[in-house]
Amino acid sequence: MKLLDEYLASLKMKEVEEFFDLVFYRPLAFLFVKAVYSTSLTPNQITLISMLCGVLGGVAFGIGGGTALLAAAGLLVVYDVLDCSDGQLARLKGNGTRIGRILDGVADYVVAASVYLGMGIGFASSSDDPLFWWLMILAAAGSNAVHSIQVDYYRNRYLDIVLQRVSTFEEDLDAFEEERAAMKAEGGHWFERAVIDIYLRYSRFQRRLTSGKKEHAVLTDADPQEYRRRNRRMIKLWLFLGPTSQITWMVVCAALNRLDIYLYGLVIGGNAWALLLYPFQNHINRQFNVFKAS
Repeated sequence: MKLLDEYLASLKMKEVEEFFDLVFYRPLAFLFVKAVYSTSLTPNQITLISMLCGVLGGVAFGIGGGTALLAAAGLLVVYDVLDCSDGQLARLKGNGTRIGRILDGVADYVVAASVYLGMGIGFASSSDDPLFWWLMILAAAGSNAVHSIQVDYYRNRYLDIVLQRVSTFEEDLDAFEEERAAMKAEGGHWFERAVIDIYLRYSRFQRRLTSGKKEHAVLTDADPQEYRRRNRRMIKLWLFLGPTSQITWMVVCAALNRLDIYLYGLVIGGNAWALLLYPFQNHINRQFNVFKAS
């Protein structure tokens, strides 16, 4: 029971975890975390190792062919397990940082860029219609990014309201704005300032993409349990577009040597799913007046 309690403590909240995370990636990640818990390995170091595995997966996609695609699939599984491990270790040790969250996000985008570039080199360029498949890969990469932004936003908002915690989104923006201003006043820190600036630009884009600036002004005072009841199913539906679900779909298609199915599924099926969910989510938002306009 103690081991189970520790595993549950390493999760954000069971209902906002993706299905494949709960049944596969996070249990493996937890075993890895238990193995390295007493070592000096830090969450940020695990993030960098996971990023290396993901980039190597992108290289394998670039090589192409059945054996290389199997290797790519295996490396992406390792990447996702380690990507879960850094957060679990940080939660269990209580040593997570804002910069660590930025690093984790940057690593995800570096891996995604490597993977889609690898697909273009290994799959699109060797196909009968390179231009079409390059365009499909670009569309898939854009769709992946937009879906991840939406899922991240709705998941964090759900946690903010249900747990009645200070909005992590707004808290982070304010904290990083202050940190960037302090660094600018001191002079130097150009690299750290550039990283924070990228994060702030990304966050503003996320805000525009999801609900708009006014809806972020003040968290609703609606009853958390009622909000949870009305949104619990919606958050589960959004999670089908989450990063782990998308990686799992990519892993399966790569192992079958059918990247064409992956691309069609993401570009057509994934976007159709997002468009289907969006009006239902907006209807719930209007019912609750989730954020009060300033």
